[in-house]
Amino acid sequence: MSPTSVTLRQPPQITFGTGCAIPALIAFLHANGSRRIFLLTSPSVLAQASTLADALRAQSAVVEIATGVPPEPTTACAEKIRSFARAFVPDLVLAVGGGSVLDVAKLVAALHDRTEPILAFYGINILAGRRTTLVCVPTTAGTGSEVSPNALLLDEVALAKKAVISPALVPDAAIIDPALMLSLPPALTATTGIDALTHCLETYANLAAHPAVDLHSLEGVRLIGAHLARAVSDGTDLSARSAVALGSLYGGLGLGPVNTAGVHALAYPLGGEFHLAHGLSIALLLPHVVRFNLPAMPDRHASLAEALGAASIEALPDRLEQLIADCGIKAGLSAHGIPRAALPRIADAGLGVTRLLKNNPREITRPDALRIYEAAY
Repeated sequence: MSPTSVTLRQPPQITFGTGCAIPALIAFLHANGSRRIFLLTSPSVLAQASTLADALRAQSAVVEIATGVPPEPTTACAEKIRSFARAFVPDLVLAVGGGSVLDVAKLVAALHDRTEPILAFYGINILAGRRTTLVCVPTTAGTGSEVSPNALLLDEVALAKKAVISPALVPDAAIIDPALMLSLPPALTATTGIDALTHCLETYANLAAHPAVDLHSLEGVRLIGAHLARAVSDGTDLSARSAVALGSLYGGLGLGPVNTAGVHALAYPLGGEFHLAHGLSIALLLPHVVRFNLPAMPDRHASLAEALGAASIEALPDRLEQLIADCGIKAGLSAHGIPRAALPRIADAGLGVTRLLKNNPREITRPDALRIYEAAY
């Protein structure tokens, strides 16, 4: 069922390990020769980012720290930060934060020295080239953005998530240090972890799946399924944090060559119109889309069930529901302020995400989408 070829585009350098952030950054700085660093972060991890900035300043680098990326960044937000970077004239953009920070930083690195608006680059392979060095240091185990060619923003006019997808957005280095994730609150650990799990699951049960990606995806499911609840219940459990972070990396490595499918497509409107956090939107829909997909790709769903410790392929959605509950995420669209009357237009918006729906193991029609949202309600 796999295609005859796959293209893997990954950062030239991926460093993973507890305590690796400062040594890896310093080594990269010396090898790269960059001296003007625009560091984009968020207030919640400003302390960790400032520690990294101090280490770089000790190497004679000039570091400008910028914050102000919301959990669901908009085009206008990204444009504002791009203007800050343009004034600073960096030779390296460093992202320290969650997926939203990483996505905005990727666009800033590629576009701060260009005049076209960001909205001109929404789509696949419209953006060509990047002249400024880009390093991503995630502080959540979630989006996998540090190794992907994707950057997503909320289009305020369309009230929809839109993506810039280009090899130019693959960072020059990704540095994953689980120690930077120890302060992540339980709720964010849970929702970002479910997002990472879904990346692994959807890149495995996918019409574009490929053996070169399968190994990472299936191991990511196993790692996150076995360790996420532990990381949520005890954020200082470094072993659990490391396992989830590695699983998240594995999921991110599949986003470029394979990408996600129906869960993500149907989740995007929840963030676009109702501003639900991305990981929460994913968690609310994941078991229901998987239940719908079970008749397709039974062998692959059986492997996923085994990796998650489900008793059978039929028990896979129930196992996902139990994991989500064990992580403290409240199920039900209704519990998160989504009105039932909005479901038809949410379905229409989700069905518009054809770049992902084409990957889904089973075709999702409008009646199917409505049934999935009703089941999730």
